[in-house]
Amino acid sequence: MSVRASAETVVDGEATRGVVREFLAARAAGDTGRLVELFADRVDWVLAENPGVPWIRPRSTGAECAAQFTELSELTVPEDARVSVTAVLVDGTDAVLTGHLSGTVRATGKSFEGPFALRLTVEGGRITRHHLYENSLSIAEACAV
Repeated sequence: MSVRASAETVVDGEATRGVVREFLAARAAGDTGRLVELFADRVDWVLAENPGVPWIRPRSTGAECAAQFTELSELTVPEDARVSVTAVLVDGTDAVLTGHLSGTVRATGKSFEGPFALRLTVEGGRITRHHLYENSLSIAEACAV
């Protein structure tokens, strides 16, 4: 079986990879303004609903999506936050990042950790899809009083 990438897919992949790099840099720097710019006006946001976790809720605008990162840093202990990205797979406009995350909930002092997978879609230089799959049980337990 022969698989050939079209020139369009390669160009899309390069653009996607560039936006993913900018996204990761903005996250690491806590640059909410840049995150708002990177997210599209409307975003397909998926993060498993978890009523016990204050930073996890439905979002759909670029500003709401960027605000999640601010809320997360306010509600957790920044010095304890760890994220390692072990793979970035890009296919056209889609990217999947895998890795491991951990942190401590400020209100309880309890820690959480586990693997994650993040699917991003980049269209027109902006993130239109953000689907995060993580160890939500560990996070919910860390938020429980």
